[in-house]
Amino acid sequence: MPSFFKKTLLVISAIFFSLGVIAQELDSAYVEPFSKVSEFRTWSVGINGGFTMPFADDYTTPNYQYAYGAFIKKQILSTLGIQADFMAGKVFAENSLNNQYSQYSTKINWSASLSVNLILANINWRNRTGLIYPYISAGVGMMAYEPSLTDLSIPPVTTKYLPAPVQSYFIPLSAGLKVKVAKGVNLDLSCVVNFVSADNFDGLVLGNTRDRFYYPRFGIEIALGSRDKQQLATHNPVASMRTEYLLQGQSLKKELMTQKIINEKLKTDLTNNMNKVITDSDNDGVADLYDKCVGTITGIQVDGSGCPIILPKTDDKIVYVTESDKKVVEEAVDDLEFDFNSVKLRPSSYPSLNTLARLLIDKGFNLKLEGHTDNVGPTDVNLKFSKDRAEAIKAYLISRGVNPSKIEAIGYGREHPIATNSTEEGRQQNRRVEFTLY
Repeated sequence: MPSFFKKTLLVISAIFFSLGVIAQELDSAYVEPFSKVSEFRTWSVGINGGFTMPFADDYTTPNYQYAYGAFIKKQILSTLGIQADFMAGKVFAENSLNNQYSQYSTKINWSASLSVNLILANINWRNRTGLIYPYISAGVGMMAYEPSLTDLSIPPVTTKYLPAPVQSYFIPLSAGLKVKVAKGVNLDLSCVVNFVSADNFDGLVLGNTRDRFYYPRFGIEIALGSRDKQQLATHNPVASMRTEYLLQGQSLKKELMTQKIINEKLKTDLTNNMNKVITDSDNDGVADLYDKCVGTITGIQVDGSGCPIILPKTDDKIVYVTESDKKVVEEAVDDLEFDFNSVKLRPSSYPSLNTLARLLIDKGFNLKLEGHTDNVGPTDVNLKFSKDRAEAIKAYLISRGVNPSKIEAIGYGREHPIATNSTEEGRQQNRRVEFTLY
């Protein structure tokens, strides 16, 4: 190969490398490993230009001429693509071997070829994104050309090879480098050797050889499609695998932190529940969690549920219910109040219930508590609600020292109304707890 040709290739290679280093960027787009091809940009177009130089087949002195071309490529796999090329230009040489012509010049009107493009090194174990991607390609195509011959006469005479233009098949073989300068933009440096299927490309048929010529070219490739996607031809699957591992690690760390927070909450809840189990606010020996009579006066003997134990009276003394006794019961009924839609007694009910409790203790009366509701809501809910309110009054009286066996709490729900349920006033009257002293 002539020294000028070698120097030119070295200069262009240096330019490629410099531009690639300057423009190299970290490709931040992440593609999950084993993704479909549709997740990448697979179509690209490019233009190129360079010079041609024939082999010394029929002429002894090859010379340089210009050429230009364009291509469109479809990437099938990360390493395999199909490329359609167009090229036009001139080829020139001097001094024919048969000493009949001083030179020839062949004009390439057009050439079209289809090639298989194989990328050799788009897997990079050292960097997230590669910079230089060597490749080779081979294909087949058709070209139309017009050779012109100049003889040795004085003055020289130039004639065209007939018939013109000539059409022949050719085989392009190439090797080159792509340099990534931006996302989806690559510089392309390559050398194509075109093997023409005929021996008349230079206008001279000598022996059985086929004409050949070089096409060193310099160009640019632009990937088509969304800039949010990576170009399949320059995608480094190793980087995607590493990113996948990092993302999984971050996800595991997040899950671990979340689980630690949950564990701390469970620990706090367990501590609080343990405190509930061991807390005995009235010091009666029964934990509040199981104490049905919280707030028992200190010193009073209680049963397993935390309620006072009242020994039954042994005398058979007959006690009559007086008018004053009935008045105590009426006051307890009149002052009875619960929180809205609740079974919790309001403090305003305590004074009258305390008086009633003292009466039950002093005279040994029995008390029957009957809870009632209106007809609003499900029957089973009303029945339980009326029972719970009666039990709430019973529990309070027991906490004041009344013998539990002296109190009966029953819930009737809406079974025994004393007024109509069709009016608010009537429903309010039906929501009640009846006291029966005996």
